[in-house]
Amino acid sequence: MATLSDIAARVGVSVSMVSRVLRDAPGTRVGEHTRARIRQAAADLDYRPHFAGRALRSQRSQVLALVVPDLTNAVFAELMAGVEETASAHDHVVLLGRAESMGVGSARLGALVAEGRVDGILLQPQREVTAEELAGAHGAPLVLINSLTEGHVGSVRLPDEQAGRCGARALLDLGHRHIAFVGGRRSDYSSARRERGWRTQLAQAGVEHAPALHPGYTAEDGRSALRELAGLTPRPTAVLVANVNAAIGLLGEAHRAGVRVPEDLSVVAVHDAWTAQSTWPPLTTLAMPLRELGSQATQLLLDRLDGAPPRDELVDAPVRLVVRESTRAFTGNA
Repeated sequence: MATLSDIAARVGVSVSMVSRVLRDAPGTRVGEHTRARIRQAAADLDYRPHFAGRALRSQRSQVLALVVPDLTNAVFAELMAGVEETASAHDHVVLLGRAESMGVGSARLGALVAEGRVDGILLQPQREVTAEELAGAHGAPLVLINSLTEGHVGSVRLPDEQAGRCGARALLDLGHRHIAFVGGRRSDYSSARRERGWRTQLAQAGVEHAPALHPGYTAEDGRSALRELAGLTPRPTAVLVANVNAAIGLLGEAHRAGVRVPEDLSVVAVHDAWTAQSTWPPLTTLAMPLRELGSQATQLLLDRLDGAPPRDELVDAPVRLVVRESTRAFTGNA
């Protein structure tokens, strides 16, 4: 079995340089030509890292914990894929957990960290968390996923404002002017950013008064939002829903209430998932860069484990409009 020494001898560099290049350690000072030669030598020699020896030397388990609010939520599938792909590329495995049982301060997560079975934590909080709670999160490096907490540095966020603008622009381009917004709870940071983008785009189009509801992100929240929207005067002709799960609930309630989609109400939802294609009518969505979010958050955590300082990042990837049958051009009187 090939070793780091074998690679170093073939390329003519130190063993420590080979190790840092193959781990993508931040701050490694080596030219691209030498870096390519090291990787090629590793491939030619069929090098495989010795995990037990690496763990013993580094006192690391090569395991990352990914904690999300709901493992059954289809929205998280792409996020998990991005996390797993990047972790695997750096010889780490991912332990999945629900925020309800493995959130900040939980005894279960604390035991995993204390026993050296988890090196770092990727967390999408189920609720608001304080910087004090995060600082005391069992002593492990922690990166927040699409959330910000005042006083805590170390997060990766989606382009939520871009999504709000994109959704509003799509409906404006269809001729709608009475465009509502259905968001998460008022304390939900991602919802606030999406609403800010929506309001900015409407203001640029000269639409100053538009209703915004804040029921939450569940299907039941979407159902209650539809009932409230149906009682407004004037009734909106279009709505941007800040989460696809709430949009599915809104769509079902519209059918029960006799509100025709898209004839009476055009619907755009944030996030694309297989569930959005399976409704009737299928939902027009804003596909968010969730795989990139997972990958970028994982890389940030790995950098932290290699000694890099914490930082906050924004995913630099576009939001993609996926047009389906839940939207149509406005044909009535504004």
